Amino acid sequence: MPNVKNQQEVKNLAEKFKTMKGMILTEYHGLSVEEISELRSKLRPLNSEYTVVKNTLSEIALKEAGIEAGDNFSGPTALVIQNGDIVSPAKIVMEFAKTHEKLKVKAGFMEGKFINASMVEQLSALPSKEVLIAKMLGTINAPISGFVNVLAANIRGLVTVLDAIGKKQTA
Repeated sequence: MPNVKNQQEVKNLAEKFKTMKGMILTEYHGLSVEEISELRSKLRPLNSEYTVVKNTLSEIALKEAGIEAGDNFSGPTALVIQNGDIVSPAKIVMEFAKTHEKLKVKAGFMEGKFINASMVEQLSALPSKEVLIAKMLGTINAPISGFVNVLAANIRGLVTVLDAIGKKQTA
């Protein structure tokens, strides 16, 4: 890499790869600039970025970050680098791919290993982190709510009996 620009690009990518939570590799060939910009704008609020990088630079940066690239980098490849939740960007990319046939998911990367496109699709089918947390908290809260309702039923019954006795005595 004699080019200083390429060296800087590899350095920046290596830093991103070291701190990322996950990555999705896509084939973007045939997408217009407007379509790529649309996808980028959908990913930006999720703390993710969609970037087109030369395969050789990506492979060198992955190697510098301590990640084995394998044979995932062939043909035109764009990367969705995920820094936050890993499910939401996968959902966005899969929904975008349904409406734009030119976008193809090639592979993904999470928890230190590459996964195939079908695993990325399965990941996109999962509920978001917030929904999973809400379901878990609801499950934890259910026994407590049931216990409170049982205790309240006894008190309600006592109040009903006392009210009936009060009405009978006044009548």
